[in-house]
Amino acid sequence: MDLDAFRWLLTDDGQRLLAAAVDAGDDSLATQTRLRRTAEPAQVATAVTQAVLRVKGRAKFGELADRMYFTSEGLEQATRLRVAEHRAARLVASSADTMIDLGCGIGGDLVAAARAGLICAGVDLDPVRVAVAQANLDALGLPGAVSVTDATTVDPTPFDVAFADPARRGARGRSFDVDDWTPPWSFVEGLLARDSCVKVAPGIPHDLVPTGVEAEWVSDRGEVKEAALWSGRLATTARRATVIGESGLATLTDEADPGGEARPVGAYLYEPDGAVIRAGLVTAVAAGVGGGLLDEHIAYVTSDESFRTPFARGYRVLEEVPYREKQLRAALRERGIGRLTIKKRGVDVVPEQLRKRLDLHGEQEATLVLTRVAGAGTAFLVAPF
Repeated sequence: MDLDAFRWLLTDDGQRLLAAAVDAGDDSLATQTRLRRTAEPAQVATAVTQAVLRVKGRAKFGELADRMYFTSEGLEQATRLRVAEHRAARLVASSADTMIDLGCGIGGDLVAAARAGLICAGVDLDPVRVAVAQANLDALGLPGAVSVTDATTVDPTPFDVAFADPARRGARGRSFDVDDWTPPWSFVEGLLARDSCVKVAPGIPHDLVPTGVEAEWVSDRGEVKEAALWSGRLATTARRATVIGESGLATLTDEADPGGEARPVGAYLYEPDGAVIRAGLVTAVAAGVGGGLLDEHIAYVTSDESFRTPFARGYRVLEEVPYREKQLRAALRERGIGRLTIKKRGVDVVPEQLRKRLDLHGEQEATLVLTRVAGAGTAFLVAPF
């Protein structure tokens, strides 16, 4: 989508065509043929694409997506609204009033910050993304200004907080090398010398985080979505795991981590959330459930007690079964198990392939955990609780 096509979409005629495309509910050839009776093919393509993106956008933005505008790449890169709202709430709690978004994309983070009451401005190098970001603020009735500007040339000092989400793509696609980021890591380090928040990939190495900067890993509905680096007065700890679930939000920090050791398997097994694992806080979960590590190198926790915790999925250990495939198959068939959920950590197993080789046909359903304990392959039948 080019800038002229998007600007036309915002006209009265464009809005009528977009409404017709949304009402059609699909991008079929029949729909496009019908819409071309009242508009040019390129205009129809723009409207239909936008209608499809709004449907996809609901996964990230909920009902707001029905009033927003997207580009395919911009939607893919945008932060989920629930995650962006958490970040905005932290900014408000820090008494920040103003924020500059250095590389705002289609404006997802601007939307969350403005909805939280922050006075926001955004910049981006791409004119289409800037136009889409401004249109999103306008469509949702939110204040904020967006301009086409190189983020590295902006002086953020007039704003309470600077926010950046560097593009993590190089010439060959998505890159995990910080030297490929746009803006580059050197720019990020400069931002982190003041009150700033920088969104980075969840796989960021701990030793790359500058001293005095808080690294927060965030998961939403069990998926690790990002890490965020908080600096200056926004940093409140060293490492944090934040879990956003259906019932709300919970957070765990390194201050709650007394460390821990491996112990024999107990009556219960706990599978820590991915954000907890990324933050290196598995032993904090172990302490919270009165247990220890199943193995010092593997992110499973075991305990003799049953706990409900937002930071881990709990299982009751039913029994240990043979780890070797032939003996395991015999044990599962003996128990009449036909439907098997396979969970694994620390072992070289592809669950889908193993399930096919086991060739089970029983009436019972079970969950199998494959892992290593003291360096040896181990298998448990467990039941979620």
